Amino acid sequence: MDLPKFLIADNSSRKDDLFVVHTEYPRFVLNIFNDEVHWLEEFDKEEESSLASESKSLIESALAFFDSEMKSLE
Repeated sequence: MDLPKFLIADNSSRKDDLFVVHTEYPRFVLNIFNDEVHWLEEFDKEEESSLASESKSLIESALAFFDSEMKSLE
């Protein structure tokens, strides 16, 4: 199954949080309200350095996706 690159998620036990899930490598879950990122991958030292430069762009893309989705609901 082909998943979308981003998904919006919530959970009834965390009513004050809303998440964007990035489904491609490197997979992560971004809390929209506090910008906390939970990586779903394990990285070695080499990967961590390249991830640092890539992560800003990925998070900006996730936030842009969220904003776009919310605008489409208006």
